[in-house]
Amino acid sequence: MMLRSSWRRLALPQVPPPAPRPGRRRAGSDAGAAGAPRYEVVVIGGGHAGTEAAAAAARGGARTLLLTHRIDTIGAMSCNPSFGGIGKGQLMREVDALDGLCGRVCDRSGVHYKVLNRCKGPAVWGLRAQIDRRLYKEHMQKEILNTPLLTVREASVEDLLLTEPETDRPGKCRVTGVVLGDGSTVHAGSVILTTGTFLRGMVLIGLEMHPAGRLGDQPAIGLAQTLEKLGFTMGRLKTGTPPRLTKDTIDFSGLEERVADNPPVPFSFLSEAVWIKVMLMAIDCCRYCPSFESKVLRFPNREHQVWLEPEGLESNVIYPQGMSMTLPPELQEQVIKSIPGLEKAKILQPGYGVQYDFLDPRQLTASLESRLVQRLFLAGQINGTTGYEEAAAQGVIAGINACLRVHGKPPFVISRTEGYIGVLIDDLTTLGTNEPYRMFTSRVEFRMSLRPDNADARLTHRGFEEAGCVSQQRYEQAVKMKAALEDGIATLKSLQFSISKWSQLLPEVSISSSRRSPVSAFDILRYPEANMELLARAVPEPLGKLAEWRQLAERLKIEVAYEWCVVNQQQEIEEVRRDEALRLPEDIDYFAIDASLSTEVREKLDCNRPQTIGAVSRIPGITPAAIVNLLRYVKTNHQKSEMPKALPQTGRYLPGKMYSEKATSERQISAEFSEEEPEHTFVKTPL
Repeated sequence: MMLRSSWRRLALPQVPPPAPRPGRRRAGSDAGAAGAPRYEVVVIGGGHAGTEAAAAAARGGARTLLLTHRIDTIGAMSCNPSFGGIGKGQLMREVDALDGLCGRVCDRSGVHYKVLNRCKGPAVWGLRAQIDRRLYKEHMQKEILNTPLLTVREASVEDLLLTEPETDRPGKCRVTGVVLGDGSTVHAGSVILTTGTFLRGMVLIGLEMHPAGRLGDQPAIGLAQTLEKLGFTMGRLKTGTPPRLTKDTIDFSGLEERVADNPPVPFSFLSEAVWIKVMLMAIDCCRYCPSFESKVLRFPNREHQVWLEPEGLESNVIYPQGMSMTLPPELQEQVIKSIPGLEKAKILQPGYGVQYDFLDPRQLTASLESRLVQRLFLAGQINGTTGYEEAAAQGVIAGINACLRVHGKPPFVISRTEGYIGVLIDDLTTLGTNEPYRMFTSRVEFRMSLRPDNADARLTHRGFEEAGCVSQQRYEQAVKMKAALEDGIATLKSLQFSISKWSQLLPEVSISSSRRSPVSAFDILRYPEANMELLARAVPEPLGKLAEWRQLAERLKIEVAYEWCVVNQQQEIEEVRRDEALRLPEDIDYFAIDASLSTEVREKLDCNRPQTIGAVSRIPGITPAAIVNLLRYVKTNHQKSEMPKALPQTGRYLPGKMYSEKATSERQISAEFSEEEPEHTFVKTPL
């Protein structure tokens, strides 16, 4: 493999290397280790997970090195030219709340913004944008190459440097650095793997196959072999991309055009507005599409929609969303020309598939650190996910925790009750996956609480106080919004009139005459026809100032709509957190413990290695009786876990109600058992 070895160093001068430590080893010799550069965090891979991981680690104060095959591919959108969607838009907002990059970059490079799922409530709205590929890559590279404490280098990684493990933590060894393609080494306190589709990647076009991480880039072979030798459970996944078409060969006259939102909704909480003023028109977009071949096989009697998406303002390339395929080029051409409007379309690049190695994510903790190799973190498609947003979400968490690990601080973990990111990571680390994992709103139990509008209220304070990855500017803005919401809600509740008075002030709103007087402005805002602008016109003082700040006015309306859920759901959230606080010993041997567990249950527990009783309850096939027996063993033979932390102050902005429809659950098992009533029988309901 040709090695391009160029450095771009920023912010800090080279740190003198420490003296070599005994016990260091690798899968070959350790020649050349003396005098090697040293960083606190090394990130392997410059994709969407890698850029977020490197930036998060650097924001946290770690001297960070990002290693990538080519600097000019940082920020490249290898597949679809879009970000967000249903479920994915929530991930984008949460990444932004932790001061991640992709939301801000999208707001500076989008060409068509649209909120999906508007027919439903704001909790499941999906922020989405068509992105100009060139602008996104340009802005992302600018962010990465100007991040303090972050150095970027072009190089391949072929091996890991390993040493003896820390005795107080699980793992067979500890990573201490990486071996580059030219044999040189780089020492590190933590290493993050974000290799995407590059681990033994194989590109497929028809019956042709050739090694590549993506079209035109070499795969990572040596690193995959190292991970295999270390004993990681690995598998193969496949992803694909559609052919690219020439825009001026397409007949748009008979196609349905979808207009962008006006005004557009930005991804970032820091963005007052997006960069573009006149929206580019584009054909409709989709949230999830399997390969064209899979669609035909699974749904042979249905019509399959295709969305024609521009790749940029100045680009002549069209991305046919929904046409991912690996057919031979001549067959792809026949398929394309059979579609109305594309009869004369010219294919610039055929669609192709990529097969690649991934690691079973059940081998990771909730901080995304490997259980097998200490201080080794994994994020992105290497964990079995697909999508830019899922990769970015894992990247920011891995970067935060790699930084915290080298600084000797506790891990930063987002639970299922706190964010879509928590659901994503918990699903992966508890259940694993046998197909590319995508985020959907249906995966989230408390989705009325975990809305895109309140991601900053849920996560920014934690990111600032616990992770150190949030800037002072973002933190102050989140604090300002929180205070404004509290004041606004108090003002709305304090302003009360009779029903007849409200009917005179707001003839546009059909106020129920059965309501008891007096009625507050807060209650009036519940009506679908009411909004803050209407209320401010009716009662300028004191409501006028609340309507002036557009973001505040919109969030007040949403808070009012979901307020009824708050009291009901808070108890349910506390119950889930209580289960999550009941942690299982890291070194527990499920085959040796003296507990009444079947062989099947022991095998499931050993395979999944759940970290909490809550995680145990989410493993398919684990019976309620098995949970009680495991809980009894842990309480009898190990010290009681710490009491769950108090709800964060943002909890008052977490309305929603999802669990109330479920039967008695495993959460009651731990609650009742703690009251020393093990004789009760409980019903198990999956979370």
